[in-house]
Parts: sequence; structure tokens; C-alpha cells
Amino acid sequence: MRTEAIRQTAVGAEPALDLASFRTPIPARSIGQIASSFGGLLATMAAMYWVAGVGQADPLGAWWAWIALAALAVPAAGFTVRIFIIQHDCGHGAFFGSRRANAWLGSLCGLFTLTPFQMWRRQHANHHASWNDLDRRDSGLDIYSSCLTVAEYRQLGRRARRHHRLLRHPLVAHLLLPPIVFILLYRLPFDAPRDWRHERRAVHLTNAAVVAAFVGLGLAFGFGRVLAVHLPIMAVAAIVGVWLFSVQHRFEGTLWMRHERWRFRSAALEGSSYLRLTPVLRWFTGNIGFHHIHHLNPRIANYRLRACHEANPVLQQVPTLSLRDGLRGWRYALWDEGAGRMVSFADAERMDLQASPAGP
Repeated sequence: MRTEAIRQTAVGAEPALDLASFRTPIPARSIGQIASSFGGLLATMAAMYWVAGVGQADPLGAWWAWIALAALAVPAAGFTVRIFIIQHDCGHGAFFGSRRANAWLGSLCGLFTLTPFQMWRRQHANHHASWNDLDRRDSGLDIYSSCLTVAEYRQLGRRARRHHRLLRHPLVAHLLLPPIVFILLYRLPFDAPRDWRHERRAVHLTNAAVVAAFVGLGLAFGFGRVLAVHLPIMAVAAIVGVWLFSVQHRFEGTLWMRHERWRFRSAALEGSSYLRLTPVLRWFTGNIGFHHIHHLNPRIANYRLRACHEANPVLQQVPTLSLRDGLRGWRYALWDEGAGRMVSFADAERMDLQASPAGP
């Protein structure tokens, strides 16, 4: 249920917010975050390479090595997600005051996250320009921050409905597709306009650097060991990262609007959420749970989002999700314009049956 403060915001009575005080990056904190994130990932990967070597030397006797390798992949994926958040801040020009420093660091992060920085930055800017605007949804390639309305879903044929639901089934959308997107689809600028020459060239340069790095590691340690280390890290990081970004727009109480009613502030405060996480998860996810603040002002670095949240009482009254709420959020797939809420496919099918004329 939306609070009175947020309702007032939506209709135009906007309580004052202090966002400007938190826009300035703090170089010491940025550098500290770089050191802890990259240092943690490199140290964990070094341990994984050693453990993988033990497992390969004695595949049957050293069964513990494969368990340890799987266990180490979890914090390594966490550090990778944290590096992606740094890349995300760089894309918004929030991590350093220097545009060039943001560009260089973002490109470096992209080598670890397998995400071409320049291409991702430009595509992500489109998300910020049109999120939760029903009349400015994208072509359908982004299945995580967009959706159909119930009426649009009803207009689909039976085969199209099955395809739409299959693509958004949690096993497909949240387990299978994220690693495919980061490992394979990001290697090709297939969804970029031809006039995005700089971004398309950057994709190929990123690919060349990634290939060179993996070939070098393969020659030094063996390609089997490289695969055993990096594949689980990227798979887990992609699954967690995609879930983090999608769940904060796809929850029951979110707000989608037609373009004539779309307002930046109400879309940020009602169309995105505060995902309440434990301190450890908040650290690894770079405070992305304060997503409502990020959409209000994407120039606020991730390490200042919590302080901004605590300094502004209105921001504490936005839709709040627990971890359990987030894990259940996959079911909300369609926007019901009449009810003003997200519903599941099952709910839409049930409404469809109820709306059908009764039989003889």
C-alpha cells in the first residue's frame, strides 16, 4: 500500500528532498572500494586456481577440492557483482569527478564483468529515460525491466502466450538466460543501431582484451582450470546481478504509467523500490537496494545512497521489499491497468476466465 507522502508526491505536492548534498564523489571512498572489490576478487580467484589444480591432479581422491571450488565461487561472484556496481556508477559519472577516470575505470570493470562498458552505458541510459512508462517500452529485448499489460497479454494468440510465459519462467529468465547474456550475447552488438559506431567498436575491443586475457591464463594454468574457475563465477554473478536489477522494478506494488501521466519523481519513488538487505549482502551488492534513490539521482555514488536514504524521511516511505519479497517477485509479470498493480500469469488467466461469457 502506498503511503500518504508518496501519494502526495504523485499528485504534485512534493516534499523537499536533500539529494544535492550527496552527489559529490569522495575519492578516498572510491579508491577504497576499488581496492576491496578488485583485491577481494583477485585473492579469491587465486585460491580457486590453487584448489582447481589440486582437484585436477587427483580428480577422485581430492573430492573436497571441487566442493571448495564451488563454495569459493560464491564470494568471488559477490566481488564481481560489486565490481559491476562500480562500473554502473562509472556509467552515470558518479564514481569520480573526472569523466575520463570514470570511462577508464568503467572499461576496466567491463573486462571482469564481461560487459562492454560503452555499449552498456548508452543502453542503460535509455532505461533511465523511460522506465515504467507504458508508452515508451523498448522493443522487447529487455525482459527484466519491462512488461506487457494484462490487456496486451490477452490479445496474444495461444502460441504467443506460451512463448511469452516460457521466456519469463524463473528457471529460464533467472537461471538460464543471465549467464547466456553476459557470456555470449554481450559479445555481439546485434541490438545496437548502425550509427553507434563508437559503442560497436568498443564491444570488439572488449572482446579482444577478454580473449587475450583468457588465452594467457589458459597457456599459464591450463584451459580446463580457467574454465573451472571463471565459468561458475560468471554464472552466479550474472544470476544474482540480473535478479537485483529486475526485482526492484517488477514487484506487486510498483507503478507503471501512460506517458501523459509519467512524472520522473513519482516514477522513481513508486516505480522502483528499496530492497532491504543484511549488511553483508548490502556490501557485496554495492547498496543497489536503495534503487529508488538511484533513480531519483543517478549521480549519487553507491556508497552514499544509504546516508541519503537516512537523511530524507520521505525516502524511507517508498515501497520496501524484504529479501523474501524479492525472491518471490518473479511471479509478477503483467501490469493490470485497471487495478493499478502487477499480477501473475495465473491471475491474468483467472481474470480471463471470469470475463468470458458463461456457457449454456
